[in-house]
Amino acid sequence: MPKILIVDDSSFMRVSIKTLLEKHGYEVIGEASNGAIGVELYKELKPDIVTMDITMPIMTGIEAVKAIKVFDANAKIIMLSAMGQEGLIRDSIIAGAKTFIVKPFKEAHFLDILKKLC
Repeated sequence: MPKILIVDDSSFMRVSIKTLLEKHGYEVIGEASNGAIGVELYKELKPDIVTMDITMPIMTGIEAVKAIKVFDANAKIIMLSAMGQEGLIRDSIIAGAKTFIVKPFKEAHFLDILKKLC
């Protein structure tokens, strides 16, 4: 199964995503509470997939996606955000995210996206 890095400033969301992923056999290899830590962990752990929130302190998800894509142009990043405005979705995709999922999301939809990226 792919190795996944979770980047979200909400500890509740990190736990929820991790629980869901592990329930379905995915391996969570790291968690970050902001984009800057997420970028550093990406470089260190080299996950197969990253789940990334947008609104975070220190470095936003969009800034983190850009930094990760400079390091690894093939990075597979799923944006997860409660902020589903069209502009943020567009900016996320332009930055290099593979897809955008609005929170709260349906478990089946999230798992389908993961399978497609694998």
